[in-house]
Amino acid sequence: MATALELYDPQVYELVRQEEVRQSGKIRLIPSENYVSKAVMMATGSCLTNKYSEGYPNRRYYEGQQVTDLIETLAIERAKGLFHADHANVQPYSGSVANLAAYTALVEPGSTIMGLKLTEGGHLTHGWNVSATSKFFKSVQYSVDPKTGRFDYTRIEEIAKKHRPSIIISGATAYPREIDFEVFGRIAREVGAYHISDIAHVSGLVVAGCHKSPVPYADIVSTTTHKTLRGPRGGLLLCKTEHAEKVDRAVFPGLQGGPHMHTITGIAVALAEANTREFLSYAKQIIANAKALAEKLAEHGFDIVSGGTDNHLILIDLRSKKIAGKKLAKALDRASIVTNYNTIPGDTAPPFNPSGLRIGTPSVTTRGMREKEMAIIAGFINRVAENIENESVIEEVSKKALLLCSEFSVPDHFIIPNKTEPQYMYSE
Repeated sequence: MATALELYDPQVYELVRQEEVRQSGKIRLIPSENYVSKAVMMATGSCLTNKYSEGYPNRRYYEGQQVTDLIETLAIERAKGLFHADHANVQPYSGSVANLAAYTALVEPGSTIMGLKLTEGGHLTHGWNVSATSKFFKSVQYSVDPKTGRFDYTRIEEIAKKHRPSIIISGATAYPREIDFEVFGRIAREVGAYHISDIAHVSGLVVAGCHKSPVPYADIVSTTTHKTLRGPRGGLLLCKTEHAEKVDRAVFPGLQGGPHMHTITGIAVALAEANTREFLSYAKQIIANAKALAEKLAEHGFDIVSGGTDNHLILIDLRSKKIAGKKLAKALDRASIVTNYNTIPGDTAPPFNPSGLRIGTPSVTTRGMREKEMAIIAGFINRVAENIENESVIEEVSKKALLLCSEFSVPDHFIIPNKTEPQYMYSE
């Protein structure tokens, strides 16, 4: 039967169908992308999109909240349980909004915040100069060690002691190694700063116990709800009880109006999916796949920043290959392999045409690919890099990539919940 969208707007229906085909037929290696389950998609596209729910459960400014209060409370409790946090706010529209809310909850405008440079793997909202966060706050930036590509915690401590920031931000968007949140917490305490941790990329690994959790060491933890967590596009804040009221006020009414209840409903479902043995296996496989892919790329002569990876993400320095990141990313896209060009530590090239490529394994892992397929994908990437001017070779790789994708369909669902399992069993 024809869907309502197909009948009402066949043009948009066709575009959505084309995107569905693209996502199915491409090897998607952008580390911030994934596939949500049909259950999450149904919840996100449900009648909850019709409801306006300004305020918080049992403290709304609109009537008719009997169901929305239950859903948001359920999402909050699931988030607190999974992350072992005192308090959770599930209303931020995005990770960027969540970060700004975390800053404004703890310090006044004009205070100094200290985060990782964007060009070294940080995020725009960690105080980078084109972000509003650098206009609202004074920004001090730290870097990775240029030789190792890893955090030099001694140097970070020296910068913190010199500038005495009000907030120190741990977390990154292009850092392939595990972050020692405990050290960041200690440095923050030593200089009298708050510690805010942005785990948008690794939150799924954190709840599965595959990456150290910042919750015991940070005043506020910020994350998106997609990426490795595999939920809808949204944000989430976790904090200690002493900061709960300030965090809630910073989100609403500080930065937002009515929450997106359809997104919060999808988040609730994704958090339930994350509390399963299947999710634990998926998270472990993400890391195994990333390590295998990095190792095979290194065998093909690619320079892997920091020498490898501890998480879902690989950063490739293409200078030894004498290929610009943008050129390779576009050639790979024509070969049905989706990546993003990215700056690398010490990059002298401009950000819109940098020297690096950033790839990750969440999407391919969700589809069921394992180490064997990572070796095949590394071979595809190498063949494109070695034949970047040869469109016939690129077309040949594209056909092989499509054939590989045909062996691993996008799953309709990930898990059938076992109601006898103990709740919140992984983040211990």
